[in-house]
Amino acid sequence: MNADDIIIETTVDEEDVMETEEVVLSIVIVNYNVKYFLEQCLLSIEAATRGMDGLEVFVVDNASTDGSLAYLQPKFPNVEFIANPDNPGFARANNQAFRRARGKYVLMLNPDTVVGEDCLRTLIYYMDERPEVGAVGLKMLNGNGVFLRESKRAFPTPWISFCKLSGLSKLFPESPKYAQYALPYLSADEEHEVEVLAGAFMFMRREALERAGYLDERYFMYGEDIDLSHQIELAGYKNIYLPERLLHYKGESTRRDLAFVRRFYGAMLLFYEKYYPEQRALGRFIRCGVYVLGGLSAVAKALGFPRKKKRKHRRLLIICRPENYDAAKAESLRSLRGLSLVKVWNLDENRTMEAIGRNIQMRQFTDIAFVWPDVRYEQMFLYMDKMPNKTITYHIYNVKSARLVSPGE
Repeated sequence: MNADDIIIETTVDEEDVMETEEVVLSIVIVNYNVKYFLEQCLLSIEAATRGMDGLEVFVVDNASTDGSLAYLQPKFPNVEFIANPDNPGFARANNQAFRRARGKYVLMLNPDTVVGEDCLRTLIYYMDERPEVGAVGLKMLNGNGVFLRESKRAFPTPWISFCKLSGLSKLFPESPKYAQYALPYLSADEEHEVEVLAGAFMFMRREALERAGYLDERYFMYGEDIDLSHQIELAGYKNIYLPERLLHYKGESTRRDLAFVRRFYGAMLLFYEKYYPEQRALGRFIRCGVYVLGGLSAVAKALGFPRKKKRKHRRLLIICRPENYDAAKAESLRSLRGLSLVKVWNLDENRTMEAIGRNIQMRQFTDIAFVWPDVRYEQMFLYMDKMPNKTITYHIYNVKSARLVSPGE
């Protein structure tokens, strides 16, 4: 069966969707076996779009085996679910929804992300005022509050690729000459025009997306965001990085196995051969480096490296209002192993940001659970970003789902 022969699973009432209705924003999410992350993502979208007109949300499911559709469809009747009978890959699945999208703007979003309450409206206003901007990316934080450098990147020219594969970028991680790919000399807290944005969150002008020709479907997974960013620039638009915060549980929507290694490094080869076919000498080095690094990575993953250091004592702080503490604590004890201490930060008595104080840090909490809506998503991201200790693991308990979502779930 052709990948375009899709099964449409939707509970949207067609009478509620008039053909003449102007759609401002289309959100496209591709899912594969991460139903709880996707549930949290959709709940954050609900919070960010409450009262917003002209919205459509697509979830393309690539033949998940975890019961994603049966679990999520009843919970989100306004989402249009597209069920693929097989897994055609990330690029093709996104394109399926892109071709159906009617929005003036299109957001390509990973299922293992959480957006802030004011994020989407802010970006619509921003893009309305700047017709020269084709796509916008945000400041992504992982589950430990660490800034993800792939939030803003340079186009991987032969020199940049050489520095990355040879290890020069790791030897000189802040050098504008040797570590250009991650743009270390551009502040993560300032707006910049950049060449490459991350596919985990790309807020695009639909006109720019169409002129770019959508995602190159030769990429099964990885590399397609670099390619699309480049094509948007070639179409005459700017790619902009904004320091608006976003939570991205990096890699939770993919399995880190040998198939991942083949696809990741295969995408690098495809990209290089597509844009630099004439660079034969350097091309051989790049290909050799890709194969060597791919082989080493495969061996390391097969042996179980790197191994995470196990904590002897796991101490959890739950930040919430008193009425939600018992439920959040019960779910935390059910979900998290090895807890030796559970404490509450009472939001009726203290503000969220006050928990960053030295007295809290001295308690050596290894885990912090935020309860929504007691803590807004944007407050969570600010806290995670500003907390000096980047070894803390952050969890979110949503009162509506009654589930604790954690990195590495």
